[in-house]
Amino acid sequence: MSQKVIATNPVARHNYTIQDTLEAGIVLTGTEIKSIRNGKVNLKDSYANIKNGEVVIYGMHIAPYEHGNIFNKDPLRDRKLLLNRREINKLVGLIKQKGCALIPMKLYFSGNFVKLELGIGKGKKLYDKREDIAKRDAQMRIRKELGKNI
Repeated sequence: MSQKVIATNPVARHNYTIQDTLEAGIVLTGTEIKSIRNGKVNLKDSYANIKNGEVVIYGMHIAPYEHGNIFNKDPLRDRKLLLNRREINKLVGLIKQKGCALIPMKLYFSGNFVKLELGIGKGKKLYDKREDIAKRDAQMRIRKELGKNI
């Protein structure tokens, strides 16, 4: 099935070491879907957590739909993610044992459904972030030098 990416989390891979990813559905209202189709969604400050045996995403901003009037919901409301019990139990174990976090990576359409890619990752230390930046700069310099020599 084709995937049309709507939004990505720009700081997810910078702040976290992603160990695994998981696809989840998301509970939305009609005006939120219309706003998402217009690309008015932001994942930057969002995170997911387990609350009462359900996975919930916090801080995902979906702008109100212009023609939605009374049907618009709060842009930053908590939204339930759709996962089966086995996946939720696996996430509970990872979060408790390893101290992992659930990070929304990207939001995309899979057919007519909106899906969220959740990353299971650990927070990076400052020296890890500096090391990644140094590697990226070195790769960029190598590509630039190879381009000049051709």
